[in-house]
Amino acid sequence: MSASTKQRRKNSKTDKGALDINRSSVEVPPGGTSPPEHQPWTPSAYTAFKIVLSARLCAAVWNIVGDCDETFNYWEPVHYLIYGSGFQTWEYSPVYAIRSYAYLWIHALPIRIYNSLFQANKILLFYLLRCILALCCAGCEIYFYRGVCKHFGANTGRILLFLLLLNTGMFISSSAFLPSSFCMYMTFVSMGGWFLRQYSVAILGTAASAILGWPFAGILGLPIAIDVLLRRRKLKEFVLWSVVGLAVFLLPMIRIDYQHYLKLVIAPLNIVMYNVFTSHGPDLYGVEPFSYYFLNGFLNFNIVFVLALLCLPITVFVKCLLKLKNTDIPVWLAILPMYIWILVFFTRPHKEERFLFPIYPFFVLCGSLSIDYIQKFWCYLFTSQTSRHYTEHTNWISQVSALIFSLVSISRIFAVYQGYHAPLDLYVGLNKIAADPKIHTLSTDKPVNICVGKEWYRFPSSFFLPGENWKLKFIESDFKGQLPQPFQTGPDATSVIPSHMNDMNREEKSRYVDISKCHYLIDLDLDQESPLEPRYSQKKDEWKILLSVEFLDASRSHRFFRAFYIPFISNKYCSYVNYNILKTTRTKRGSRQKTDIS
Repeated sequence: MSASTKQRRKNSKTDKGALDINRSSVEVPPGGTSPPEHQPWTPSAYTAFKIVLSARLCAAVWNIVGDCDETFNYWEPVHYLIYGSGFQTWEYSPVYAIRSYAYLWIHALPIRIYNSLFQANKILLFYLLRCILALCCAGCEIYFYRGVCKHFGANTGRILLFLLLLNTGMFISSSAFLPSSFCMYMTFVSMGGWFLRQYSVAILGTAASAILGWPFAGILGLPIAIDVLLRRRKLKEFVLWSVVGLAVFLLPMIRIDYQHYLKLVIAPLNIVMYNVFTSHGPDLYGVEPFSYYFLNGFLNFNIVFVLALLCLPITVFVKCLLKLKNTDIPVWLAILPMYIWILVFFTRPHKEERFLFPIYPFFVLCGSLSIDYIQKFWCYLFTSQTSRHYTEHTNWISQVSALIFSLVSISRIFAVYQGYHAPLDLYVGLNKIAADPKIHTLSTDKPVNICVGKEWYRFPSSFFLPGENWKLKFIESDFKGQLPQPFQTGPDATSVIPSHMNDMNREEKSRYVDISKCHYLIDLDLDQESPLEPRYSQKKDEWKILLSVEFLDASRSHRFFRAFYIPFISNKYCSYVNYNILKTTRTKRGSRQKTDIS
């Protein structure tokens, strides 16, 4: 064989290997048909949907209510829309009107219809809505998965699918009743539409996120606008679907809110005005150090969070080194929304876990891209590039990464459930106590006061109260902020300006009742106590413990082992206290003998 022939064959092998590394952006055929021969296998959309939905339904059942904002700004107003009772926060006062009833009705309508047909148990309605949210989230995720498979290739798509499946961040956010979760759903939709070249879906998804969910989520659509307007010159299409978005989402919202507030309200605008153009803005609540989001991101996404943050330098380095072909949408532009969000929100004083929900899709996407590009780099360094596809020698990288990620994520999920699920278990137990005539002896039509002090923010919602005659009451504690108060009664209750409301988080003494009016008390029996937060469970002459569930005492637990559950080890380094339902044993006035107040 001549030297020139050998050289041509060698060049042919090298070119073929380089082509296999580049060949990563081929669309997976719809309907679950087999992918092209040179592409790795990926599950069909239908199969992926069933797998992801199973994980989301598990989250709907087992996830905690981790944010008092979820309870009092969303679950409580929805309870009011269905049953005519619930707590109102200052955000729903017509004076401020920074929350929209349109968003509430999207969630209230299906369970209200179900309740009118079947007169369901309220706890069942709570979990039914969570399951509906899980179903919606899974559908949005699979649409995003299809877009990633088409634009970034089958290998990135299947890595993304696995990272979505066993994911602490998605476990927490997927069934949470929060606008930030809704924005996360719409991020899946808008980015999926963008990657699938369905620009109408991308624009409408961004509009829905910003209008119905959270106006600040609109910045995630900036790269879509850059692509559609500047790169593709589709001005008419962009304007058309933007106008459609305003007509479909904003006009009905204004109409619905007018019916409730009895005045013109543009809730997204009011949110922006309060958070950006007031002297105090959001900084009255949840001010955290700069490291807060980095710690939170690692807890919920572990190694994937690190890979996501490094995605831009990794992809740029590998693309330049291997001279990879550019995708239709440049990688830097596709992942730009995550970095914009980080730049804006990581630098704000007010930080909360839910503020990261809208970019959870990007954490998973960028982590998947980093793993995929590391595989390409490994193939370039350590293989002859004669294989059919670069994944044949590098699948172990994605498998090891997915295994580590999944094990750490599951450990975190178990830690959250074991440490903090007690309030939900306890309020379910309260319903069993109410149904037991040997314990609860009050007549069904007599008001029953169930009181909370320092544990007010862990109340899951009025959906867990045993009946309409059961009322949640607040007793004074060391918390000195503003608590919510019950909605007014009557047909125009939502338009009535409530008294004793402010937007400065100042304490309102009108919220409290005297503890002598409490029939039951929910309290966490911590070792620490103060004049306003005594250990009620230890006052045996005043209170009787009916039910106790273990709850993590974070202050006396090891930081690592309270964050991640390690079988047979974590319990040795974590301390638990009792989360109790107490029943009063005070004597009635005028009675000569001691008896239950009930």
